[in-house]
Amino acid sequence: MALDINRIREDFPILSREVYGRPLVYLDSGATAQKPRSVVECEERIYRTINANVHRGVHHLSDMMTGEYEAARETMRRFIGAASCEEVIFTSGATMSLNMVASAWCDYALGKGDNIVVSHIEHHSNIVPWQLAAARKGAELRVIPVGDDGALMMESLDSLLDERTKVVAVTQASNTLGTRPDLGAIIDKAHAVGAVVVVDGCQGVVHGGVDVKALGCDFYAFSGHKLYGPTGTGVLYGRRELLEAMPPYMGGGDMVDKVTFEHTTYAPLPLKFEAGTPNFVGAVAMAEAVRYLDTLPSAEVEAHERGVCDYATQRLMEIEGMRIFGTTADKAPIISFRVEGCDHYDVGMILDKMGVAVRTGHHCAEPTMARFGVTGMCRASFGLYNTMADVDSLVEGVRRAVRMLK
Repeated sequence: MALDINRIREDFPILSREVYGRPLVYLDSGATAQKPRSVVECEERIYRTINANVHRGVHHLSDMMTGEYEAARETMRRFIGAASCEEVIFTSGATMSLNMVASAWCDYALGKGDNIVVSHIEHHSNIVPWQLAAARKGAELRVIPVGDDGALMMESLDSLLDERTKVVAVTQASNTLGTRPDLGAIIDKAHAVGAVVVVDGCQGVVHGGVDVKALGCDFYAFSGHKLYGPTGTGVLYGRRELLEAMPPYMGGGDMVDKVTFEHTTYAPLPLKFEAGTPNFVGAVAMAEAVRYLDTLPSAEVEAHERGVCDYATQRLMEIEGMRIFGTTADKAPIISFRVEGCDHYDVGMILDKMGVAVRTGHHCAEPTMARFGVTGMCRASFGLYNTMADVDSLVEGVRRAVRMLK
């Protein structure tokens, strides 16, 4: 069944606007996705009718808001296939989720002389927190190398893992190359040496989804704003026994059981890791984004995104001097590119004047840039609302940039 993309686009009000007198062509969903009308209206409804703090009030509005907040947790649990709502922690986004594990789990489990393994294609948010943890604990950071096509060099993994490996942190899909690592093999090898596996699911959860139980990972992090939900929202999934063992990440209200000056006991999961007033409105609106996605046939959405990405790859490669980074067969709908003799930033600026929004720079993945010998790339990242016509506008814009810059 083919998707009615024109109808879907009507659900996203911003796509009807113009930029510099031209129709907006939004190709930066990898940075943040646009929001369907239902998500925007969900936030407006809450602030207009039931806004009140959760968990702490006996009055009617607080009770209603708490009910919606916990219902949102159940929606997210179902969406990722977690065993229980206690394994779903609401956060401000993937960055907070990853830092939470790097801090709390590593404080519990990491020691001097241990090691943490990451891959060469990680976002900074899945590198820097582990560097900080390693520095605190006197541990070593090890890196899975990447080949010329953007695939991880899995043959090196056995030499990187040993009995002192405590954490393996890897992306589900690279935000720069689109590469989807073989998570099953990585998880099996990591578990064989007793390490836990932390997956950055920001690009994967929106392009193909996840079942965390079937995947077998120990922690899984993602942001709501890349999932067609609000900014400032996210989820950390953790296996219950690991979350129980970890100390809290932050202290404050709602994460405690009893507080005295001599001793504090903590609230049960998931509140143990949700100190302070949560972004309860954002969490409910993030769940609304998931409900919106549930109205669409997921297999058809994946096929559409793959078709748009394949078409864009084909058209871009017709341009003389074009280089696309990341050429694995099952990549996420992300294309990072450069044109010989053209600065990536200048190309992005010219595209912008034609109404085409792409990302330029290092994409918070400087080690990936260094591996491929560049300082930055242009990146077109596609969402469910993008069309072949959007690709044509991109290609037209790049061709114009080449004519102007060469």
